[in-house]
Amino acid sequence: MVSSSIHFLLVEDDDDHAALVEMALSENRVANTLQRVTDGTEGLAYVRAEAPFQGRQRPDLILLDLNLPKLDGHELLGQLKADEDLRAIPVVILTTSQADIDKDRAYHNHANSYLTKPVDADAFQEMIQDLKLYWGIWNQGPA
Repeated sequence: MVSSSIHFLLVEDDDDHAALVEMALSENRVANTLQRVTDGTEGLAYVRAEAPFQGRQRPDLILLDLNLPKLDGHELLGQLKADEDLRAIPVVILTTSQADIDKDRAYHNHANSYLTKPVDADAFQEMIQDLKLYWGIWNQGPA
């Protein structure tokens, strides 16, 4: 089993949810990194290395909330997957929405996964830890 460090980009406007993700990602032997932005416009600027994110580390995985200010998660996902240089970055939707219309739209726009945030904080952290294991250990993505 090979374990590698993952650079996560979290696009999340809720401070409590972001704190839970940060705690879950920091609980292991692998030195994962996490950068957080709070709206879709910042998320797009980050992945494109635009101001103020020049020189940033390209994310290995994007955790994307749908309900975001400025540019919502669906719009951001659509722009990421339409960009030839960015479309290969895996995007995991991390949302409170259980609506079929949101799931269908996300997968139509080529989301790699759709996760509904559990209400229970422990379950939320467990889900993020499982996600980290999958992407950091089990998934055989490109080198």
